[in-house]
Parts: sequence; C-alpha cells; structure tokens
Amino acid sequence: MRADFSSQDYFRNPAAEIEKLRSAGPVVDVRFPIVGKVWTTTTQDLADRVLKDSETFTIRRDDGTVAGFRWWMPRILLTLSNHMLSMDEPDHRRLRDIVDEAFRRRAVRDMEPRILAIADELAGELFAQGSPADLVDRYARTLPLSVICELLGLPLADRPKFTAWARRITGLTRPIGFLGMIPNMLAMRRYLENHLESVRQQGGEGLVAELVRVEKEGGQISRNEMVSMVFLLLFAGHETTTNLLGNGLFHLLRHPEQAALVRADPSLFHGAVEELLRYDGPVQRTARIPSEDVAIGGKTIGKGEMVMPFIGAADRDPAQFPEPDRLDIGRTDNRHIAFGWGIHFCLGAPLARVEGQIAINTLVRRLPRLAFVSDTVEYRQSLTLRGLKALPVKF
Repeated sequence: MRADFSSQDYFRNPAAEIEKLRSAGPVVDVRFPIVGKVWTTTTQDLADRVLKDSETFTIRRDDGTVAGFRWWMPRILLTLSNHMLSMDEPDHRRLRDIVDEAFRRRAVRDMEPRILAIADELAGELFAQGSPADLVDRYARTLPLSVICELLGLPLADRPKFTAWARRITGLTRPIGFLGMIPNMLAMRRYLENHLESVRQQGGEGLVAELVRVEKEGGQISRNEMVSMVFLLLFAGHETTTNLLGNGLFHLLRHPEQAALVRADPSLFHGAVEELLRYDGPVQRTARIPSEDVAIGGKTIGKGEMVMPFIGAADRDPAQFPEPDRLDIGRTDNRHIAFGWGIHFCLGAPLARVEGQIAINTLVRRLPRLAFVSDTVEYRQSLTLRGLKALPVKF
C-alpha cells in the first residue's frame, strides 16, 4: 500500500491517513521513505503485542545492526546507537539499571520546584523580544532542554548547539540527508567524549558524573556506551517533551473550550496531559524485527522483515477510545501508549508528565488570552517524531 507520511497534508490531518490504513486491515505493508517496505500495525491491540513481546520482536538483527539501519548509512549513526533504547535483553536491562534511579518518581518530584521556576521565568519572558513570539522556540523547546541539561550536568550555555544538532538529526526523510548529518554527528560525539573526559579529570555534577562514578567503580558500561547513553538522554530527554508541549499547546489554542476547563479546574491538568499525549503524541512509530516467522493480524511476517507499530494509529483506535478523533480532556479511560509499552517503556515518562503538567498549567494560567497567529502550521518532517517547526502566538 502506498501512503504519504512525509507531506504537510498528512501532518496536519493524520486522522484521514490513519483511517485509510485501518480500512486496509490490522497489519498493512507500506513503503516508507528511507527504510522501504515495512509492516505497520493499525490497532492498539497489535501494537501492544509487538511492543510487549520482546523475544519475538527484537530491536537488533542477528548481525547486531539496529532495526531500520541500512548498509549505506554512516557508521557514526550506529556508533551513537549503542544505548538502551536500541538494545535487546540482557544489555537493555544492564544499561537501564544504571540510570533508572535518577528518573524514578521520587527523584522527579524533587525537581518539580525547579521546573516550576523555569516555566514561570519563560512565561514571563515570552514576549520580551516582541509579538508575535514563537512558542516552540521560546517555551516548548527551552523548558525541557534546560531541565535535561541540569539533570545531566551539561552547561546551559551550550543549549544552542544541542538545539541545532537535534534539528538536523530528526529532520531526515531522504537518504541524501545523511551525508549532511555526518559532520554534526561527529561533532556531537567529540563534544560528549570531551565532556565525559573533563568530568573524569575534574569532577562534575548530574547524571554524567554518576556515569563516570559507575565506570570508575567497575560498572558494566563501556566508554562508547557512555557516550551513547548521554546522547540518548540529552536528545530523547528534550526532543520528545518539546513536541509534547508544542503539540499540546497548539491543540489547546485550537480548542479554547478545553483550555477554559483546565483553567477553571487545575485538578484536570493531569488528565489533560494524558489526553494530549493520546490525541497527538510526540512519537508516532517505532521499529521491531521478528526473530522468526510470525503470524499477526492475519498476515505472516518473515524473520528479519521490519515491523513498525503505529503508535499514532493505536492511540486513535475506535475499539479502544470512543470518538478517538475528538480532544476530550475529561476522558477517563485513557490507556494510551504514547510512551511505548513493554521493556522499552519510556524511562523519562514521569519527568515528561511533570514537565507537561507544569508547563501547560503555567502558560494557560498566566497567559489566558494567548492566541496563535494562524492555525495553519508547518510540521517538522520526521518518520518517527511529530512536532511543529514553529508556533507563532500573540497576546
């Protein structure tokens, strides 16, 4: 089946393409840019099955390459993929256990006052450079990037570098784009290697210092895995939350009656963030590879063929959610899979939830007359992530 997952028409109205896919069956073979033919699920039940069955549906092939990696892609990309998100067991658990404690609910609660202070400061300065202001650049990106830099112990002064690198990494939809990405990824690796070495020699704070401590105490993590781990936490730790905030605030501006509800009753903010995650989540797809021939959704998928659970379709499955294309912050039965499922359930989910609740609450409360300049927005082109390039707003 042919489907255009890279056009702005699709990004602006994903429901139409999702319905087209779903009408073709619970499992559909689709051609994606870059990766070619893949099988994609269209229901939440099958997305759950693929994500939970980590023995049958693995992330790495027998030769060790990651799902979606092609022979012509730069090797630096594979080098920076030696982190827990691209590992099967037991390596996944070995690496995840090292950083798990820092992201537990108790540790996240300790960060709440700091997140609230950052949100208040950014909301107060949103229009400091005039109106309109880009809500993505000046708020949705700056807040989670500031939080993850402090958590990792990376200099806030280097945020412009991280932002530029993230934009170049996540905007790839054609093979030619990988050529231009190589210098940036080499620069990223060099930066992270130098920072880790500086902490080894001079000490430091945050999770980077904790990784160095684990290494010095003989922990089971290689130097390359340390670089990949910091790379993952830095970029996954702010890029997805940026999209959660940007997408979520955009939809609240489009649905002022929903924004009015949460403004009148702050207790609704938890449910509001969960509904925004379901309605327009920051991660749309992930990739797996069957370790053997497997029958699923009436199709037989061969060993080594790629399967992409379509999270965006799963979270708009009418069998799971009544009126799935309607934004309803009062929705109570809301078991979405925006953070994934199974062993690779998002490590940073508690942090992302708290950031979302605080950031959206702060903006809706402090700037009740906020409005977008135009409801015709442009999305960043990405096969896996979903987020706005910009969101110009006025007050």
